[in-house]
Amino acid sequence: MPRRLPEKTKMHPENREDTEIEADSGRAFVQWLPVEENQEIEVVIDDIGSRGDGIAKIQGYLIFVPRSKMGERVKVKILSVSGKFAVAEKVVQVGN
Repeated sequence: MPRRLPEKTKMHPENREDTEIEADSGRAFVQWLPVEENQEIEVVIDDIGSRGDGIAKIQGYLIFVPRSKMGERVKVKILSVSGKFAVAEKVVQVGN
């Protein structure tokens, strides 16, 4: 079992060499998104949202597609992208 440091010294800034680097590094958290604005992709509508929009998922990332039905296979154009979801418009229905 590893030795534990006393509580008063565990997180004291003098005992941590990397504290200033972490605080002043200025590194931003960058999340990889599977889609980009103006990109056209083919998706399948898996679900319907609370406002009636169709919901497709690409690698767990949500894409809201207004005026679409569950089970539709559609080609969409991405209009806007945020950290948690994207909004797209239906370009053409590909199949059932």
